[in-house]
Amino acid sequence: MIALTVALAVVVGVSLGLLGGGGSILTVPLLTYVAGMDAKEAIATSLLVVGVTSAVAAITHAKAGRIRWRVGFLFGLAGMAGAYAGGLLSRFIPGSVLLLAFAAMMIATAVAMLRGRKNVTAPDDTVPSMPVGRILLDGTIVGLVTGLVGAGGGFLVVPALALLGGLSMPVAVATSLIVIAMKSFAGFGGYLSAVQVNWPLAAMVTAAAVVGSLIGGRLTSSVDPDTLRQGFGWFVLLMSSVILAQELHPVAGVALAALTLTAAGTDYACARSARCPLKRWRNTPAATA
Repeated sequence: MIALTVALAVVVGVSLGLLGGGGSILTVPLLTYVAGMDAKEAIATSLLVVGVTSAVAAITHAKAGRIRWRVGFLFGLAGMAGAYAGGLLSRFIPGSVLLLAFAAMMIATAVAMLRGRKNVTAPDDTVPSMPVGRILLDGTIVGLVTGLVGAGGGFLVVPALALLGGLSMPVAVATSLIVIAMKSFAGFGGYLSAVQVNWPLAAMVTAAAVVGSLIGGRLTSSVDPDTLRQGFGWFVLLMSSVILAQELHPVAGVALAALTLTAAGTDYACARSARCPLKRWRNTPAATA
């Protein structure tokens, strides 16, 4: 099971390198149901893994000049405060409740990925024109979610950077890696006071995820990001059904899985029909999400 955990951690890194997110969405279920960690230890370890992996993945994007440092640090500092508070608050919430909240976050994330995002452009490295107070508030809220359930990193940060910071989606994805790393380390610090971490396993999973992130960064220019985003969205929905089956009731998990497979099949058929009315449900596809 350890070997399988390490192998799957590479997939986590690839998703971070390609999409600027998805690490925690995969890491928490991986550590909980494959590695056998309890919920809080899995969330804490996930924050460490995602933090290190995001920092390494950012190197490739930084060399390409896609990171807007001032915007990222402004949002990231607010996120760190929220993430640390979330990590501290988690000790008062049962692990099963955290996992159910995590499943809800997975579903919301998957829907956002499947809908896509409208692209915007902002070529210059400027502080957002939105009020600083609004940016700090949004960053704190996103950080709080990250610290509590170990999720909501890239797929909340990327849209926020695009809308508040006026960044194009590729630049928002790259900048989000800095924000994710800052928030993840802060959330991990909040957990350390109440959770024991299996450091050898955490180190192995982190190393494997880092390798995956480097692979993902190199694949960015050769993989169709819109197709990858949609496929990953359906996969996240299926993963959330596993958590619901384990933590809520098997019927709930089976129902969500069946609904997901039906919707994916319908979407596949609709994409190949010129007259499908469901196409209005999607936003204009972005370069990535």
